[in-house]
Amino acid sequence: MLAFLNLGRWLDNEDPPQKAAAIAVLSGRMPSRALEAARLYNQGYAPKSGSPIPSNLAPRSKNYPFPYAGEEFYDRLLLLHQGVPDSAIHILAPPIVNTADEMRTFGQALHKENLHRIILVTSRVHSRRTAFFGNVSPGKTARPSSAAPPMTTFAHWWRNTGDALDVVREILGLLNAWAGFPCSPQNPDAGIS
Repeated sequence: MLAFLNLGRWLDNEDPPQKAAAIAVLSGRMPSRALEAARLYNQGYAPKSGSPIPSNLAPRSKNYPFPYAGEEFYDRLLLLHQGVPDSAIHILAPPIVNTADEMRTFGQALHKENLHRIILVTSRVHSRRTAFFGNVSPGKTARPSSAAPPMTTFAHWWRNTGDALDVVREILGLLNAWAGFPCSPQNPDAGIS
């Protein structure tokens, strides 16, 4: 029972930020992750910031009468507004669907640019699963830094639907990763359901 009650705290696996070659913004939780990346950049933790293109967020249905610019578009605007120069912002490709795709994309960028350490900006509840993928490429490390205050609400995560959903999603994501990814993401061409 004690383990169940402490799942929320256990998921918080954030490291204090250390100087790195780049700051990587994981998709989701707009605008907090981009704002945290800008804060870390402005404090001198890294000379550049970037994020993969999140394909899982773009509406694909013809029923939508408006274009969706993409999370990376809005993250870029937030970073620019917070004083990060455009030359320091990099949008990585290919499009991503999940955390594993993000880590592969970051690993390829680290290898291509011969970078050895990046800061991964995510939410605290997502930091343990992100840390699972932390060695994104041989000899390269990426450690999570979160865009949220300490998980005081996660001390009682089962009392709030949003917190409970976050914890359950992360536990299921970790189980999927530990099992070798038997569950695959939704087909990105199927549209949003």
